[in-house]
Amino acid sequence: MRRRFCVDRAGDGKQPAPFRDGQDALKGSVMVSVETADGVSVLTLNRPEAMNALSLDLRAALAEALRAAEADADVRVVVLTGAGRRAFCAGLDLKEFRGEVRPIGGAVPTGADPVQALAAVTKPVIAAVNGVAITGGFELVLACDVIIASENARFADTHARVGVAPGWGLSQRLSRAVGVYRAKELSLSGNFLDASTAMAWGLVNRVVEADALLPTALALARDMASAPTDMIGFYKALIDDGFDLPFGEAMALEQTRSGAWNRSVTSASVAANRAGVMARGRAQKAAEAAGGQDGAP
Repeated sequence: MRRRFCVDRAGDGKQPAPFRDGQDALKGSVMVSVETADGVSVLTLNRPEAMNALSLDLRAALAEALRAAEADADVRVVVLTGAGRRAFCAGLDLKEFRGEVRPIGGAVPTGADPVQALAAVTKPVIAAVNGVAITGGFELVLACDVIIASENARFADTHARVGVAPGWGLSQRLSRAVGVYRAKELSLSGNFLDASTAMAWGLVNRVVEADALLPTALALARDMASAPTDMIGFYKALIDDGFDLPFGEAMALEQTRSGAWNRSVTSASVAANRAGVMARGRAQKAAEAAGGQDGAP
């Protein structure tokens, strides 16, 4: 299923609306394209001519697309990427503020904050970083659960150079991902971080060739989507909520929540799930063996 989240420039401009294939998408500009299959929804930022910079329209469309994915029971995992190979997202579209005298702090109207929308998604979100992720685009990446980077990916925080304070979590999430010293190096210099160094620093899960980026992200997303949906949501929240706490409190949180969860788990459900795990393992082993045979001389 494909959906396009558009902004009707001929209308009141309040909220983007989904256009299904076959409808008149010429009424508006397609800001975010959405394709859903096998429980995985791929959201693509669609302003390649502007390096997928976050205009107000794109921010609103992305927030709406994320809310739709959260509400859709057929969606179990989300993949977020950018159109083209140059950019995942170049950050806030500062061209919109040329000639403005109002403070930039009002740049994100209620309901149009994509990072808040990401935080509200209880399903796994995988960032497939196809090019540069700069400032606000970097913050989008850091708000995801898993980060897979193309060899073309580069990351930069230009808040200090532009003179705008971060408001989507970069000052806090980056230091937790790579350590406070490396975070200060990046944020206070504004320098770019290449994909291989990002991998070495633990910022991204893996780096792949450009052509393999989306297939790799989709393969991982399908792995996650094949697990019980309610358990995946529970486990994601347990990790996230515990990470925000001191270790002792996080362990107590795990004990409390796990105890409540496990009281509803039966031996029959565990046996059924175990059988599924073993069958999956056998299938993976057989696929690996077949792959080895195909590559043999």
